[in-house]
Amino acid sequence: MHRLKNCGRIRAAGVAVVLCVAVLTAGCGLFRTKTRIVVPQPLTPLVDADMPQMFAEINRLGAVRSLNGRVDIQFLDTSYAECGLAEKYRTADGRLVVQRPGQVYLTVQVPVIGTKVAEMSSTGERFWAAVYQGTEKYRRFVTGSNAAQYERLEADPAGTSPDCAAGGRRREEAMQRATVSALSSLRPQHLTDAVLVPPVSFEDTKHVYAQSETYEEEADPRPGAQRGARVVRGYYILSELELVAQNRARVTRRFWFDRVGSLRLARVQIYGERGQLITDVLYSQPQPFGEDGRLRLPAQVELTRPQDHYSIRIAFQDPGAVKVDEPYDPEIFVLKNSSSLPEVDLDAKKR
Repeated sequence: MHRLKNCGRIRAAGVAVVLCVAVLTAGCGLFRTKTRIVVPQPLTPLVDADMPQMFAEINRLGAVRSLNGRVDIQFLDTSYAECGLAEKYRTADGRLVVQRPGQVYLTVQVPVIGTKVAEMSSTGERFWAAVYQGTEKYRRFVTGSNAAQYERLEADPAGTSPDCAAGGRRREEAMQRATVSALSSLRPQHLTDAVLVPPVSFEDTKHVYAQSETYEEEADPRPGAQRGARVVRGYYILSELELVAQNRARVTRRFWFDRVGSLRLARVQIYGERGQLITDVLYSQPQPFGEDGRLRLPAQVELTRPQDHYSIRIAFQDPGAVKVDEPYDPEIFVLKNSSSLPEVDLDAKKR
């Protein structure tokens, strides 16, 4: 009897060994690498920074009083985004003059031949925008108040939502109407706040600030990178919150800081009272500005206004030739209707 029990134990152990061998053999195939997966590479080194350092970086840019230089301008109208389309216009030449507080003058013209496309300015209180291109019914001279809120200005009084199924001439005319509407909706003062970053202060009693970090997957910007290669870039986010009531606050701005190699302000987002994204500004290609090159500023600024359905990208052609911190007479920021364009007073329309 004892021998029979031992035989049973031996057989059970043999079965267990066979099962283990079978599982291990199958496991070799299960865990064998069949497909190589390339994961985005994190960019290093990442710098550490605290809130005072972030304030110092914002205020370094916020200390610039004025800029005057030649720029390349590219305009993107996203009115047809719901159709999967966006009208991207060729890069145009321009001159940009910005001066605190809120003063700006911008002229846009066709490269080489110099035909004027648009002109716009703001004194900080009022703004003017002249659109010179298009047929007679599309040219206009728009004026309004900086502090006022206006509905999107339609190029056609009977303007309707984009017809995604429209084709041929109807589609082209609809796109032209959307273009003029977006150009007319472009507020010069938005450029001022985008190019001349407003400073921040610890003495501000209306706002509180919170620091966090995030990591974003992006296209690999390094020279020699393979097409389609991706990287992970580390950012600090400084959130500005306005105290609106007891135990209540709303986000007014978010500052994004690139942490790779050094601390650099890379993005500013501005939010409305209901938390909607009003303005999104990207800063890139930092270079020395002015004859002495003492200031390192972003040479490319991309402004997006999601609610107004447009983006505008401004790149300084020669940062070294840009005039920095020179004072300008406020009168140069008052645009006159010298071409006798049909005038649209947005304040009158609102009333």
